[in-house]
Amino acid sequence: MTKRATKKRVALFGGSFNPPHAAHQLVALYVLETQPVDELWFLPTFQHVFGKELAPFADRVAMTKLIAKPLGARAKVSLAEKTLAQQPGFQGSRTYDLLKLLRKAHPDIAFRWVVGTDILAETDKWHRWNDVVKMAPLIVVGRGGQMPPDSSAAGLTMPDVSSTEVRAALHEKRPLDALLPRSVLRYIAERRLYR
Repeated sequence: MTKRATKKRVALFGGSFNPPHAAHQLVALYVLETQPVDELWFLPTFQHVFGKELAPFADRVAMTKLIAKPLGARAKVSLAEKTLAQQPGFQGSRTYDLLKLLRKAHPDIAFRWVVGTDILAETDKWHRWNDVVKMAPLIVVGRGGQMPPDSSAAGLTMPDVSSTEVRAALHEKRPLDALLPRSVLRYIAERRLYR
């Protein structure tokens, strides 16, 4: 048996997942099927960097596992954000710090970072953006009708769905069959979330 010449390649897909919805699932499937990666790890945010109120972390992790399950063994849910939050001196979740933690824990993995085109207009808000991109080169997926730049590896625009829109629909008791996987809808109903 020969030793593998290249590192394992993992796409990191971070977000609040508050709640995770069908577009998150589609992005993950698209990345797994079209990009040169071996796995995709969902990274639910432990605590929002701008202090936005989130459903409990355990619930968001459980729902994210529900959307990962149909994608098979190549899709996983990482608790790295929680590990980062438990570090001494933690001052809020930042992608740069998260990538440092992941690279130290997994030196045998080459990471990529999945972002939507909407993020490209906000890079000035990110802590050490250029270092983030060096540590985990981007996989840019179109969002909100915006196609990725020509240099992007991805060339598909995902449905314009947001967790904010989903929470509003849940609060107003509007139908969500087209936005949320059935397993997530059931979980939200059972746990009485987003009321």
